Amino acid sequence: MNRIITIGREFGSGGRTIAKMVGEKLGIKVYDNELLTKIAKESGLAQSYVAERSENLTLSDLIGRSLSGFGTYNQVLVEDNLWKMQSEVILDLAKKETCIIVGRCADYILKDKENCLKVFIYASLEERINRIVSVYGESNVAPEKRLKDKDKRRSLFYNYFTDMKWGNPHNYDICLNSGILGFEKCVDIISSLY
Repeated sequence: MNRIITIGREFGSGGRTIAKMVGEKLGIKVYDNELLTKIAKESGLAQSYVAERSENLTLSDLIGRSLSGFGTYNQVLVEDNLWKMQSEVILDLAKKETCIIVGRCADYILKDKENCLKVFIYASLEERINRIVSVYGESNVAPEKRLKDKDKRRSLFYNYFTDMKWGNPHNYDICLNSGILGFEKCVDIISSLY
C-alpha cells in the first residue's frame, strides 16, 4: 500500500522547501507544481489558470459565487470542475505511488486514506516575513501584506471546498513551527513519522 505525506503550509513558512527536503531524504517524489501540470492536462485549462485558482479564492470570488445568477455562473462551473479534477488527480496519485503532496487541500481529499501522514507547517509572522524577503527579495513593507493576502486566499479556498477550517490543528496529524524548530528538525520529525 502506498504511503502519502500531505504538507499544508502558511505562506513563507518554508513548507514547500521542507517537503522537497523530506522527499530527498526518503527518496520519494514530491508533487507541487508538477501537480498543477497534471490538473491542467486533465482539465484542459491553462496551467497558469490552474496555478492561480487551484488553491486560492478571494472574498470577491465568494461574493460572485453567491450572486452566480449575475454573470459568474460559468466561472463557478469551471472552478467547481477544477476542484473535482484536482481531487481526482490527487486520489489517483495516492493510488498509484508513494509520494508527498504539497497543499491543494490534499489533507482533506485524502482524509480517509490509510497510511497518510497529514502535516501542517507554520511560523510566526516575523519569521515568514524574513523568509520571503530573503527568498523573494521583497521589501520590508510589502511582505506582510503579501503573506496575509496569500494566507487569506488559501484559507477561503480551503474553507469553501472542505468542511474543515484551514490551519486548524485537528485537521492534521502533526503541526510544526518551522521558525522555532528549523527546517532540518522538521524534516527529521516528518521522516521519523513516515
